[in-house]
Amino acid sequence: MDSNTQTLDTPSPSRRGLLLAAAAGSAAVGSVLPLAFPASAAPAPAPPAGAEAGAGPVSPQEALRRLADGNRRWRTYGQEHPHESAFLRLRLTKGQHPFAIVLGCVDSRVPPELVFDQGLGDLLTVRSAGEVLDEAVLGSVAFGVLELQIPLVLVLGHQSCGAVGAAVRADETGEPLPAHIQYLADGIRPSIDRTQQGEARIDATIDAHARRTRDLLAAEPDLARRIADGRLAVVAARYGLRDQTVRTLA
Repeated sequence: MDSNTQTLDTPSPSRRGLLLAAAAGSAAVGSVLPLAFPASAAPAPAPPAGAEAGAGPVSPQEALRRLADGNRRWRTYGQEHPHESAFLRLRLTKGQHPFAIVLGCVDSRVPPELVFDQGLGDLLTVRSAGEVLDEAVLGSVAFGVLELQIPLVLVLGHQSCGAVGAAVRADETGEPLPAHIQYLADGIRPSIDRTQQGEARIDATIDAHARRTRDLLAAEPDLARRIADGRLAVVAARYGLRDQTVRTLA
């Protein structure tokens, strides 16, 4: 697995221009806040006051810690299924303050609220096959960051991603996919790791595409300003279907 992180050139003013520039293989400038899930499986200390559902954390680091704690509960079969009470449901009718955005795949085996053991009001989830970005996905993420002041965006790739596999196979054979699926493959193609072969190529591309998607988001001007002043982190991660563990990608 490649340990290097690459970011993209300063984007054009429009989101469409950002996507087109990245697809052309632009070079790297800029940075992403380096966060990682704690190495220890031990539970973290109790969350600070205000960290209950609907309050939102005070920092990107706190948001990532809460996701790490939830994934630990999930993979060790200690799920709490939090924030489902009648009181909480009523309180959320007055507004929402999720603490993280998870941009993930549509795969039915990777529902973010379960993988991170979160409840109502905790996560803003955006899902597209292979985490492919388009205007609707970008707008959804921007809404969470700019309107809801969410401090963390986690791009979650996963083991055995069918969308990535289809894109790699189509690239290798040259055979077109059905119209709308071809759109997804076109979005994944710039991430294909051609240094690998067979299943290793698909596996490496899953990670490369999560990183590329992270970098595209981090280079979006409105988000980049928040990253620069510490209000936002954009992180890439991978979920393992076999061990149910989420690991961040450098």
